[in-house]
Amino acid sequence: MPETAPPRPRIGLYPGTFDPVTNGHMDVIERAARLLDRLVVGVAINAGKGPLFPLEERVELVRAETEKVGARTGCEVLVRPFTGLLVGFAREVGAQMIVRGLRAVTDFDYEFQMTGMNHRLDPEIETVFLMASETNQFISSRFVKEIAILGGDIASFVPPLTLERTLARVRNRQDNKDAAE
Repeated sequence: MPETAPPRPRIGLYPGTFDPVTNGHMDVIERAARLLDRLVVGVAINAGKGPLFPLEERVELVRAETEKVGARTGCEVLVRPFTGLLVGFAREVGAQMIVRGLRAVTDFDYEFQMTGMNHRLDPEIETVFLMASETNQFISSRFVKEIAILGGDIASFVPPLTLERTLARVRNRQDNKDAAE
């Protein structure tokens, strides 16, 4: 009987700006990790979105918040910054699939277009969509930042360390703004 090669590890890439990382992101990370052998969380630079946190701090926060996911799921979870084409980064990390979270119909339209473009760039890399759980479908980093800046309570939208850092960052911005006036 011929010897068979060991199965190729299932490697996925979950990209985003994670500014800040939310409970919705964590939900998708946890669920994707249950399906994969290795999950690379790619933190995009994307300066065009006007990030609240610098890239290094976003990477640090995602690492801290995902630290225990691997132990719970048996998946190796890595966090890496990236710039450039998503499919290029997927090739670089050996990902066979890109994991995307969907919250609503409005997400689908954008994701559908991006999936088509990525498939044309590299048909060997599949895109897999995970629907956000019903408790996280409405959470977005943009809304979390806006609520925090306006003094609202974001505790139920983000993990504990991210809550602490987001509130500190917003206070610091407000203090600097007040000092400039």
